[in-house]
Amino acid sequence: MSYKDNLIKIDAYVAGEQPNKTDFIKLNANENPYPPSPKVMEAIHSFNCGALRKYPSANAVGLVNALAEYHGLKPENVFAGNGTDDVLSLCFRAFFNSGKPILFPDITYSFNTVWCEILRIPYEQIKVDENFNINAKDYRRENGGVVIANPNAPTSIGRDLDFIREILDDNRDVVVIIDEAYVDFGGITAIPLLKEYDNLVITRTFSKSRSMAGMRLGYAMGSTDAICALYAAKDSMNSYPVDSVAQAAGIASIGDEEYFRQTLKKVMATRERLTQEMRKMEFDIPDSSTNFIFAQHKTKSARDIFEYLKSKDIYVRYFNKPRIDNRLRITIGTDNETDMLLKALREY
Repeated sequence: MSYKDNLIKIDAYVAGEQPNKTDFIKLNANENPYPPSPKVMEAIHSFNCGALRKYPSANAVGLVNALAEYHGLKPENVFAGNGTDDVLSLCFRAFFNSGKPILFPDITYSFNTVWCEILRIPYEQIKVDENFNINAKDYRRENGGVVIANPNAPTSIGRDLDFIREILDDNRDVVVIIDEAYVDFGGITAIPLLKEYDNLVITRTFSKSRSMAGMRLGYAMGSTDAICALYAAKDSMNSYPVDSVAQAAGIASIGDEEYFRQTLKKVMATRERLTQEMRKMEFDIPDSSTNFIFAQHKTKSARDIFEYLKSKDIYVRYFNKPRIDNRLRITIGTDNETDMLLKALREY
């Protein structure tokens, strides 16, 4: 018997490669190519550093109030945390305690399985169809909860409210989490359904559409009971999760709607151009509702394309996993980065 026998044994989440250099094009982490709002920078520069000697607002009250007002909700229906990963991990702790398996697609955010393993939550992965679509009827079975990313990652496919409503109608006795990390890039939000379904919880992030991946801000929206359960889970782990600077930056970001919309418009326009140009090169690409595309060439190997691009210091995401091992997930970059990517693909 060794102490090693008691060490955790799970397959950890693997993020996109982070090269130890600066002169490269990084299109493998779904980061926004544009900086955050100038108001965010102003809020950080003007922050009273002397206030850092004190603990931050325990429940990020200012940020929660700003988010509630922005989305037309009450503060008791909003929860803020350190990025969506923090919020989702607390959701798994707070909501999935029945002993029954929770359900989520086999091709989706791969952190879901990590949380289930580490928290010992039983789960079932439901296969998406050959076009990577999630079939709502497949979730019409006994379960302990449902987790759906909409739009989904890495497939980039977004579904409408009728799809979400069908999932909710078939699962009224469990919590249904809709992860809307990418919804701002052309997806359809389930926020209007919060008034109808008290078992619906929606999670979002500042990392993608608000260009704040380095700040680690995420939040959840749901019924008062669901949000109270999240606070109970948080306070059992770490009662002061969101730091004061991040809260100030988040409030500033929410307050600059014009910049937010302009940035989204630029990303979506570049996404459309990249999609059309790659389709001319015989890539199969589903219509994307995210800030990335999910591409497969008709004759060329995804792994070979990935390695070639890497040799040109262009990093995209390759998944060596069943069903998607011949596809690449490519983040939408600036127009200049996109031109360089297209040039390299044409050369290949």
